[in-house]
Amino acid sequence: MSHVLIVDDERDLAELIDFNLRGAGFSTRLAFTGEAALAAAREQSPDVVLLDLMLPDLSGIEVCRHLRANSQLRDVLIVMLTAKSEEADRIRGFEVGADDYVVKPFSVRELVLRLKAILRRSAAPKESVPPLALGPLRLDVTAHRFYVEGQETSLTALEFRLMEHLMARLGRVQSREQLLEEVWGLSSSLETRTIDTHVMRLRDKLGNARALLETVRGVGYRIVDPTAG
Repeated sequence: MSHVLIVDDERDLAELIDFNLRGAGFSTRLAFTGEAALAAAREQSPDVVLLDLMLPDLSGIEVCRHLRANSQLRDVLIVMLTAKSEEADRIRGFEVGADDYVVKPFSVRELVLRLKAILRRSAAPKESVPPLALGPLRLDVTAHRFYVEGQETSLTALEFRLMEHLMARLGRVQSREQLLEEVWGLSSSLETRTIDTHVMRLRDKLGNARALLETVRGVGYRIVDPTAG
């Protein structure tokens, strides 16, 4: 049974999420402040932290940063709850290590599906496979490490999976719907803006190699071979 720490100061919403997650087979714990969330996580390490950005003491960004800095909690999956007006905060969330986000208002059913998908992905065993290499990029799937021009670059779990998916399909355009289904493990009928935000963050981390991650306007994204003329 996967354990979810629900962190939101809107008690009615937190209790609604709690009720539905328990009904879907999760164990849960509620926290209404950032400090309470950190204490609860240290007491019982969660599989997923469902983290609201706007909290009365520490921000969700700060809670995320603290979790990633803790050697016992740094691999916990973090899904942020954000309002549509908080695009800049979502980007900051990815910068400090959030794995995904859900925009308020949201369907509780969609939330349950997204949590199940992210847990399913994280639990999938990885076979030993040779690293993927392309120009200045090198992705070691087995060791879960990524390098740009020989320098290790930190990726979140979803960024890593997205990069692996695109590098393994060199030159082939992947639509947002394909990525949502095959990388996120979610129905393509759900929101696809999360794809664009992840790609933007991933492109920033590629530095001088950012041009290798191309946008095909109106279609999707692809990784291109720098030696192809």
